[in-house]
Amino acid sequence: MQWTDRIRQVKIILVVMAIVIAVASLVVSHSMTRDLEAQERSRMEVWAEAMRSLNQADENTDLNLVLKVLNDNNTIPVIVLDHKGQVTDFRNLALKASSHGDSLRKATAIGHELLAKNRNIRIFLDGRHRDYIDVCYDESLMLKRISWYPFVQLGVVLLFVVIAIFALLTSKRAEQNKVWVGLSKETAHQLGTPISSLIAWVEILKETYPDDTLIPEMDKDVKRLQLIADRFSKIGSLPAPVPTDLLELLRHVVDYMDRRTSRRVKILTSFPAHQVIVDLNGSLFEWVIENLCKNAVDAMGGETGSILLKVEETESWIYLDVSDTGKGIRKRNINNVFRPGFTTKKRGWGLGLSLAKRIVEEYHHGHIYVKESVVGKGTTFRIELRKCHA
Repeated sequence: MQWTDRIRQVKIILVVMAIVIAVASLVVSHSMTRDLEAQERSRMEVWAEAMRSLNQADENTDLNLVLKVLNDNNTIPVIVLDHKGQVTDFRNLALKASSHGDSLRKATAIGHELLAKNRNIRIFLDGRHRDYIDVCYDESLMLKRISWYPFVQLGVVLLFVVIAIFALLTSKRAEQNKVWVGLSKETAHQLGTPISSLIAWVEILKETYPDDTLIPEMDKDVKRLQLIADRFSKIGSLPAPVPTDLLELLRHVVDYMDRRTSRRVKILTSFPAHQVIVDLNGSLFEWVIENLCKNAVDAMGGETGSILLKVEETESWIYLDVSDTGKGIRKRNINNVFRPGFTTKKRGWGLGLSLAKRIVEEYHHGHIYVKESVVGKGTTFRIELRKCHA
């Protein structure tokens, strides 16, 4: 829980940092954009005045300063329209045209678009305001880049946050894997010595009391312990699956569970008449089915009920449904049932379904999920496995 809380806190901090950086970037960029817009507007006003001076100049007017102002604009796209809407001059426009006439048509269209957006400065050339020019201007390339910059920066920050969170989750998962593998192998190691002693004691009991009917059952339970230790020892490795008759394996699990389950719970099966061959690691997959059956028994809470194991198949897939008539799972918990540590029981570690998911998906490349669940009526888990083709 401490690790989970730490991860949650780090994620919150990263998200808050990303929001702060994004907001600060947008505020600063907006301020810079407004300042640059005002500066370009001021430059265009000076440029428009120079155009007015040029249009009203006579043979005694010194045009050196006017021409310098006009020629110094190398960044802001500008189009000059007369009072009839015709282009008289344009510059700093990237036009793809095959002729001068084509360039004028395109410049005229752009000029009227800017005029419609009120991006123009009108200069009157006479006192009666009949003759005038419209200096239409667009944003410079620098201004456009500054306008887009915060969004690019925001994307980079979000990408960084996503990568950081993914790295944290991967680190968490790797640490969990190491803990589980170490715990499993240590458990198998610790069980080895007492199991060996129990096997020896059972053999002595068989020789001493050859007619006792309880000793064979004790022998089965000891062998069961040996199988469990073997399962724990395989966690963390990738045991090679072999072609296995799924129905025979399920019958073995049903037989074992039926002998050790309350008589009030019936375990039913619905299997095809022929063999169903699947690549399996038998001992680990039995563990999955046992976990599902034990959870089903717990879900009934000691009341009368039934567990149904049903196998269906298609050309490529095997579908195994484990259904019970227990208390069901609430909708808000369905997405959490396979999460390590999640449990609705008063006692339990919440690892059974998590291990089952890992065995099915990582070791057998299949799928396991809650097919359906109704509170008060029961739950169905589905396992999907690829069919083994000879």
